[in-house]
Amino acid sequence: MFFKSFSAGTEGINGYIVEVEVDITTGIPGLTMVGLPNGSVREAKDRIKSAIGNSGFKYPNKKIVVNLSPADIKKEGSHYDLSIAVSILMDSQLIDEKHLKDTGFLGELALNGDLKPVKGCTALLLGLAKEKKVKKVIIPWENRNEASMVPDIDVFLGKNLKEVCFYLKNEGVLESLSNIDLNYKIPEIEDFKDVKGSFIVKRGMEIAAAGFHNVFMIGPPGSGKTMIASRLNTIMSDLDDKEYMEVSQIYSFLGEIPDNIIARKRPFRAPHHTVTYSSLIGGGYSSTPGEVVLSHNGILFMDEFLEFNKKIVEGLRQPLEDKKITISRVNKKITYPSDFILIGSSNPCPCGNYKNPLKECLCSENKIKAYLNRASGPMLDRIDVFLETTPLAYDEISSKSDEESSLSIRDRVMKAVDFQRQRFKDENINYNSQMSIRHIEKYCNLTKDAESFLKSAFKKTGLSARSYHRVLRVSRTIADLDSSQDIKLNHIGEALSFRKTFMKYWG
Repeated sequence: MFFKSFSAGTEGINGYIVEVEVDITTGIPGLTMVGLPNGSVREAKDRIKSAIGNSGFKYPNKKIVVNLSPADIKKEGSHYDLSIAVSILMDSQLIDEKHLKDTGFLGELALNGDLKPVKGCTALLLGLAKEKKVKKVIIPWENRNEASMVPDIDVFLGKNLKEVCFYLKNEGVLESLSNIDLNYKIPEIEDFKDVKGSFIVKRGMEIAAAGFHNVFMIGPPGSGKTMIASRLNTIMSDLDDKEYMEVSQIYSFLGEIPDNIIARKRPFRAPHHTVTYSSLIGGGYSSTPGEVVLSHNGILFMDEFLEFNKKIVEGLRQPLEDKKITISRVNKKITYPSDFILIGSSNPCPCGNYKNPLKECLCSENKIKAYLNRASGPMLDRIDVFLETTPLAYDEISSKSDEESSLSIRDRVMKAVDFQRQRFKDENINYNSQMSIRHIEKYCNLTKDAESFLKSAFKKTGLSARSYHRVLRVSRTIADLDSSQDIKLNHIGEALSFRKTFMKYWG
């Protein structure tokens, strides 16, 4: 007899529906699997046979052929187990066939019949949700957090094969995802009120959070670069539904969604400066996404930026410009989303004390120049805001005065973010940093004195075309923080002031 059920597969982080076709006939007993299954899929026959027997059901002593359609795409993963097992059990009339017509199945089977969690659950569910005839999906209980935000499909949670079969025979119930509380811990967050002084630097980070702008901080050791960068997430807006789905797809693909992502906090990735190219950008045989993908819709913090291998850093140029990264290998070519805020921080020289008012620099001029030149011009051209951090004086460190809290700064940021989302509601973007030249011409209206000032600054500083447009994007964000429709002189002036540090060290 012939039976068909639904499951899903993934290409990169994108899911697609897979029809699991099972033909059970008389003949030499055994299970044959076709449809380009890899090793983990082919091994399912032994897991399924044991799981069915240990769940108290009879495994058919017949010839079984399983086809995973579309048959021209390689199938990977152990999540097809449940769908295949359910289809095989149809032969014993243990399941009401009407359930197979509108139900998808995801789950790896343990030898005792328990359902084990699967990787890429979010992408797999989205693949099933695209197919209108699939109305509901049964997944392992432990994947409940990952499935929480997938729209347009009912999700039911199973703990073992026996429980699923009783449900499909209309003799039992499965817990609906909509009726349970998610199990995650809201992460403890740090606060900007811990940062003494550094008002200009904190203002720069506020602008970066509001408009999703890239930042570079430079200053001597102990001047607060890492402390400030680690708190940027506390003043940023939470992930909206679309952003959450994109981020959860990425982390689900790797096996687990962290609690901070489930709590809608933006990713914060901080790779060490000894990171390899494939770890930062992505690659390997299976085209695994790197840190630039894991920081999508969040923050990529590169501490000691000038200590990173220059060739590796140059690999950031494509994702910073295109907001995506394409990894090409002999066996596949995959494009991942990669839209993040780059926060770079560095000492100004090998000893760290170049231009430090409190300590003498021990480096020669040539050493300083060579160190700063580890960041190429094209790379620096992709930075929106340059900030110089300076050591705090004793009176600032010991001051008991209250600093502005993250919550207070976040209120201003959220108003600017709402301003942008309203402006771009008919565009395919959310933030000012994502504006193309067409958007800049449409939405960056300068007053006459602001335009005159920018023209004069362009001639004096020799801004590149890319830097010119970045100044306009930053000034648009500053205007949004002021709830101003037009970009005024003070907005352009502040945006240009964040390039003074660049001119001081590289100009």
